[in-house]
Amino acid sequence: MSQNNPQPRVNLIQTPEYRDTYANSVQIRVSVWDFHLVFGQANSETPDQLSIQNHQGIFLSPQQAKALWNVLGQNLAQYEQAFGELNLEPQNPNFPQGVVN
Repeated sequence: MSQNNPQPRVNLIQTPEYRDTYANSVQIRVSVWDFHLVFGQANSETPDQLSIQNHQGIFLSPQQAKALWNVLGQNLAQYEQAFGELNLEPQNPNFPQGVVN
């Protein structure tokens, strides 16, 4: 960026409705116009049944979805560099199944 066009200062403001929420499930729905990310919480009450309670849907433009992809990729690379590689599947064959308290 040239000195003629300085970066604007960004002021982050949280609305009164803002909430932090835990999600261990995300579903992605795609259309020509947008990406719809649906966040929820998955619970396994029995080994053969999984329930997902969706609690928030976020629509992103394709450009914002790509920007999110890039930022997540950079942050995951930094996380793995600091803490080790993430595996999506448990590597321990004795990993507990079902409800874990």
